[in-house]
Amino acid sequence: MEREVSDSDFRLFVKTVRQYSKYDFSDYSDKSLKRMVGKVIADKKTDINRLVRDISNYSDYLESIINKVTVNTTELFRDPSVWKFLRKKVLPGLKTWSTINIWHAGCSTGQEVYSMLILLNEAGLFDRARVIATDINSEVLKVARSGKYRYRFNKGYLENFDLVVGRSRDKSTGAANVPYSRYLDVDEERDIISIKPFLLEKPVFKKHDLVAGEVSYPGKFDLIICRNVVIYFNHSLQNRIFEMFCNNLHPGGILVIGSHETIASPVSDRFIRTGHAYKKPGIF
Repeated sequence: MEREVSDSDFRLFVKTVRQYSKYDFSDYSDKSLKRMVGKVIADKKTDINRLVRDISNYSDYLESIINKVTVNTTELFRDPSVWKFLRKKVLPGLKTWSTINIWHAGCSTGQEVYSMLILLNEAGLFDRARVIATDINSEVLKVARSGKYRYRFNKGYLENFDLVVGRSRDKSTGAANVPYSRYLDVDEERDIISIKPFLLEKPVFKKHDLVAGEVSYPGKFDLIICRNVVIYFNHSLQNRIFEMFCNNLHPGGILVIGSHETIASPVSDRFIRTGHAYKKPGIF
């Protein structure tokens, strides 16, 4: 249940967080963030005055509130058509590159990071890839590093896997050409889907706030994936983030955002829209 938060209470929350931490929510979409703040107030059976008092007095409490008000919804091969596009149209173009630098910005609990690693492995590009995955929420990063997810809640992962990876079967033996067991351990009895260790070892997960600017990384990126994140920002902040992404891409690099997200002018002039992706002009 959520509790309605007034505009003045919301401004007090944003001001307090900015005053006592490095986080700045002033350019977030008011509607979604107000809803999350209202939910926190209801869940903790508190009010805005006690909430901001505790935020200002206890750094650990502030961090826990940040984790609760940030949205974290993702899944393995979410929106299969996007991943099919990446597999068929984007990854083949990277096969001549000696290294492939990938940034998953706003990675949440990590399922999309592992989706990409599966596709890279299927394309023979796994060993060339260097992957960094970032999020503002320290709790979801713990889940991402563990690579363990609830089976019953996430059975759709396997359907998405079939649609994207192409789990066709041999007519004579009935065996799948890409079995789940290559990448996942499925334990229905214990209600766990686990990512295979060789995938877990590849990405570097790091706490990072997109509002603060670019991530610390030695060089530019060939592929940036930031899906269903900027939808929670206002127009001004979206443009700043997209500008930052463009500056951190190699010429010819690719940016993938959410299906319901768009890049508006003037930043859109710096990209070429191609299918589900935005390409930075030029050849690296």
